[in-house]
Amino acid sequence: MTNIIEGVRPGGYCKGYPEDVDIIRQREYPLLEDTTYLDHAGTTPYAKSLIDSFSRDLTSNLFGNPHSMSSSSQLSTQRVDDIRLRALCFFNADPDEFDLVFVANTTAGIKLVVDAFRDATPEGFWYGYHVAAHTSLVGARELADMGNRCFMADEEVEAWISELGTDHIKSPRLFAFPAQSNMNGCRFPIDWCRRIRNTNKGVGDTYTLLDAASLVSTSPLDLSDSSAAPDFTVLSFYKIFGFPDLGALIVRKGAGHIFENRRFFGGGTVDLVVTEGTTWHAKKSTIHERLEDGTLPFHNIIALDAALNTHTRLFGPMENISFHTRFLANQVYERLTALTHFNGEKVLHFYLSPDSDYANAATQGPILAFNLRSSEGAWIGKSEVERLACVKKIQIRSGTLCNPGGTADSLGWTGDDMIRHYSLGLRCGDDNDLMDGRPTGILRVSLGAMTNLKDIDNLVRFMEEFYVEQSPTVRSLLPPLNDAILEQPGFYIESLSVYPIKSCGAFKVPDGRRWEVRREGLAWDREWCLIHQGTGTALNQKRYPRMALIQPVVDLDRGILRVTCGKGSDSRSLEIPLNRTDSSLVATSLCQNSAKSSTVCGDQVIVQAYTSPTVSSLFSDFLGVPCSLARFPPQNSTRYSPSSGGNGRYKTTSSATMPGTFPQDIPATPVQGQNRILLSNESPILLISRSSVNRLNETIKSKPKTKNVTTKTSTASPNKTVAADVFRANIVVAESLPQLANAERPYLEDRWESFIVGSDHVRFDVLGSCQRCQMVCIDQYSGIRRDEPFSTLAKTRKFDNKIYFGRHASLSLMEYGLDTPASRTIMVGDIVYPSYGCE
Repeated sequence: MTNIIEGVRPGGYCKGYPEDVDIIRQREYPLLEDTTYLDHAGTTPYAKSLIDSFSRDLTSNLFGNPHSMSSSSQLSTQRVDDIRLRALCFFNADPDEFDLVFVANTTAGIKLVVDAFRDATPEGFWYGYHVAAHTSLVGARELADMGNRCFMADEEVEAWISELGTDHIKSPRLFAFPAQSNMNGCRFPIDWCRRIRNTNKGVGDTYTLLDAASLVSTSPLDLSDSSAAPDFTVLSFYKIFGFPDLGALIVRKGAGHIFENRRFFGGGTVDLVVTEGTTWHAKKSTIHERLEDGTLPFHNIIALDAALNTHTRLFGPMENISFHTRFLANQVYERLTALTHFNGEKVLHFYLSPDSDYANAATQGPILAFNLRSSEGAWIGKSEVERLACVKKIQIRSGTLCNPGGTADSLGWTGDDMIRHYSLGLRCGDDNDLMDGRPTGILRVSLGAMTNLKDIDNLVRFMEEFYVEQSPTVRSLLPPLNDAILEQPGFYIESLSVYPIKSCGAFKVPDGRRWEVRREGLAWDREWCLIHQGTGTALNQKRYPRMALIQPVVDLDRGILRVTCGKGSDSRSLEIPLNRTDSSLVATSLCQNSAKSSTVCGDQVIVQAYTSPTVSSLFSDFLGVPCSLARFPPQNSTRYSPSSGGNGRYKTTSSATMPGTFPQDIPATPVQGQNRILLSNESPILLISRSSVNRLNETIKSKPKTKNVTTKTSTASPNKTVAADVFRANIVVAESLPQLANAERPYLEDRWESFIVGSDHVRFDVLGSCQRCQMVCIDQYSGIRRDEPFSTLAKTRKFDNKIYFGRHASLSLMEYGLDTPASRTIMVGDIVYPSYGCE
């Protein structure tokens, strides 16, 4: 692995910076200390001194609404005018030739332009856009009444430009394209703007709209030649500075007349308005005055002043950042390209244009788009990579990256393919990583001004550790099975856990207490949830780790659910009756509820939300998020686990040799005898083995200590083992080992097809293996997130690019009729008799 030698800067690395980038990061970006941030195309982080400077500005001056003549208002107006000029100068735009309109973001600037074209003539306008356009540029086509065209390649654009002077279309035309693809960093010829203007020669009106948001984050934008500049340029300042959340529309004044017929006007954009009788108004004179509707976000604009000062002080001109990021992009591309599996197959497949060269700023920006493949050429799901990267504190992005055309074109999907995928359940941001054997999205790494070589080292080391196969992969995770193993001592229930509130703490069933098993799982398991008051979505520990510290207790003797948030003197509790009709145990207000739609694991369900402010405030205050407690009636459940019935397997055409895995493309359509679930993710019951947890912890402890690439020293803290609780199982089984010579049999539960519990012989079907996510990294006693056990599971328990630990189960179909389940109970200490599948 290539490392930077202390005190020596490679050519291009932080070239021109006043200080070494590592010094800048330590002082200005403390939040990046333990994070490898590689999503600068989304937004770049803001500098600490920027916020400090802006804060001093706000606390030292009184800024009023600019639409007034008071001194505070006039100060705001003066500052806005000055900063507008500074922003134009930042892009070398002559204020005599250009005007700058402050907008919320790039998309708002696009909409402002497109709305003006829609109003320009009664016939409307024609719209063309490049296939690599951001979603917001694509969306503009919906307003083009004279038609639209997606240009699938640069050659199509070139041919169209050459023919512009030969037609006689009088309606205005707008051609939009990105200066740099936000998907893969490919850069497009801004010279198209000059050529369109020259070729048009007054025959019709053809204008250009440049999306510069991706480009300006790491590269200078030079608008000094107004004759060659775009008519309209849109960008977002947070892409460059991290803060403020503000955008700009830069208008070439020669094209400003397109806004003359804009119909809408807002406060501050007119000199006089007649509201009675004649519908008349007088527009203001300058372009920005006519387009900046209502009160400007003047505090954000004032923050832009601090952002410009800070950015220049830290990094110098944009050319320095361009040199720096280009050097690093070339480094990471070469190192990732060199990664191969044991058989010579490439680990990463990049999506680049034929002319892209990371050493050439004219063709390529510091963005890398790729997918990963196994040694056998199988695609590795983007979601799994992003989840594991998140566990290792590496922040990248995955999906279609708000670039639907570029992504589909790179992946070889047609429009019909995409529509079919949607009908099969594909949605933006979901985990449907592969369809028809091909990826549905892309992984993206993007660099910024403060990216350093340590970030690159961390990314490459991550790929080497988890995705470079050093030897042929094991085709099955199943342990060997023979008569000797089966004759060894059996299993018993070590612990039973119920999770009354989804994603909150466990209630451990006391020893000696028999617990009812229902068709939906253990009694009272995941019958409640916390729902966000704004979105109606059920909260989960992945987003709110403190949910682990909400401790419910099921008190059957008193008939209540007692919930405690926090520990010690600062804890707060409430009691809720288990009986839905019983209001005698607590205040009536605690029992009030109302039907409300909620999203649980992607499913729409109807829950009964508690309307009492006492209930909602308890959870909202503890988690710091506005939420309410809700209950999911078992008798109303329309959620089913994706099992096919009582044989413990799933209908699938997969060639996987691990039995009972959950295929992602099986819809949860209820069938006769299918297992009904409440608010659990996939099945009524989750089982794990103590022996398997022990083996996992042995593996964690045996891992070599992580080395710091820069200091070449090992971390001082040992690799910490994990408690079985992190897997949030309902049943933990342990082995009966009367003698020390009896060795544990980890992962033997992977062979189970069914099992019987206790003297009453309660039968259970094993439905499949549990696919794991990064939620297992949350310590259930502290709510703190760390990288184990997911990191080790990713190396030892991965099959078919999915990570498994534990088994899904349900009460056997033999135990109940289709409509009336019999009452069955189990308890801690009950003997477990498994039934094994064949080799």
